[in-house]
Amino acid sequence: MKPMGPFPPEFARQRGALTIGGRDAEAWAAQAGDTPLFVYDMAIVAARVERFRAAFPAVDLHYAIKANPHPALLAAIAPLVDGLDIASAGELTKALAAKPAAAISFAGPGKRDGELTAAIQAGVTLNAESEGEVARALAIGERLGITPRLAVRVNPDAELRGSGMKMGGRPSPFGVDAERAGPLIRTIIAAGADWRGLHIYAGSQVLNAAALIEAQAATLALARRLADEAGSVPPLVNLGGGFGVPYFAGDVSLDIEAVGAALSNLLAGWDDTRFAIELGRWLVAEAGVYLTRVVDRKESRGETFLVVDGGLHHQLAATGNLGTVVRRNYPLALASWMGGDPDETVSVVGPLCTPLDRLGDQVGLPYAEVGDLIAVFLAGAYGATASPADFLGHPRAAELIAHRS
Repeated sequence: MKPMGPFPPEFARQRGALTIGGRDAEAWAAQAGDTPLFVYDMAIVAARVERFRAAFPAVDLHYAIKANPHPALLAAIAPLVDGLDIASAGELTKALAAKPAAAISFAGPGKRDGELTAAIQAGVTLNAESEGEVARALAIGERLGITPRLAVRVNPDAELRGSGMKMGGRPSPFGVDAERAGPLIRTIIAAGADWRGLHIYAGSQVLNAAALIEAQAATLALARRLADEAGSVPPLVNLGGGFGVPYFAGDVSLDIEAVGAALSNLLAGWDDTRFAIELGRWLVAEAGVYLTRVVDRKESRGETFLVVDGGLHHQLAATGNLGTVVRRNYPLALASWMGGDPDETVSVVGPLCTPLDRLGDQVGLPYAEVGDLIAVFLAGAYGATASPADFLGHPRAAELIAHRS
């Protein structure tokens, strides 16, 4: 039997039939009309926002919508946060439906001229990734007769220790190398653009508070140095995110209160600059549950397989095929018997014609029959839109929002 990751705290306490947002999992499946489906509990998201506000009272909270751009979820989370961070023209359209342009920032390498034009026309802030992107944005702004709002994304000098996905501190397609950022800021200001500040994002999926505190201290020192080089105080410094969630056995939740206390001390003396942290995964991952139904139960060479109607075409990350080197098990459960002792060791596999389609590898579960629901947790981030939904032509998963009264 192989271990699974820890259940999110809101579900870890449940016993008996799984409930999401106060409703039985089978009721959600009935509402969707079929399985598989995602259910997102907005009360969990709201609790994460409240916890952030308490830990970081002087810092704006941005939602990185790449984590989950489902329109109903986006509409629900937008009033709770100060800004939205996007990475494409498609996300721009969704963000503008939820927030004013002034609260939206656009990052990502390879922005096409059409995307730059749409962003400048809308009035969102462009987090420029290169000198070439700045030159194109300035030319487009001049042609349109609109002053572009430009921030500079910086590739920092050092990488974020312990991050699951490193975004800086090395040769990178993301951001302008720190040593070139000062002259670029001066170019932006001299051209008459609206310089909006700095975006410095070193990495993601960090569970080590000390490493995150160290990275934020280095980020602020770099921001101070760049302000001196540019001769201008940045209106906003986006500190990126990096807050991780515990997916796997042995993972421990990030102590954001320790990070917030340390950052509060570091922000002294920055009276003319606002700060923001952009979070996606940390806000929504633990709020999502993926429900999939057992369609077959089979034995093969001494092993038991539960074949379900969902898999990597909806929930790629849980199969270990999105950014992980060694496959490990997300937490999953038999939805009718949360907290039940395992009766057997099984592998939970999807319907796709590939051995990669495995949601649970040799996990311990109560005995499951054909027709039972399997719940895969931590499904609120990088699920439906980060998975190859059209692979082999299976139906897309439904997505539902749980609003508690």
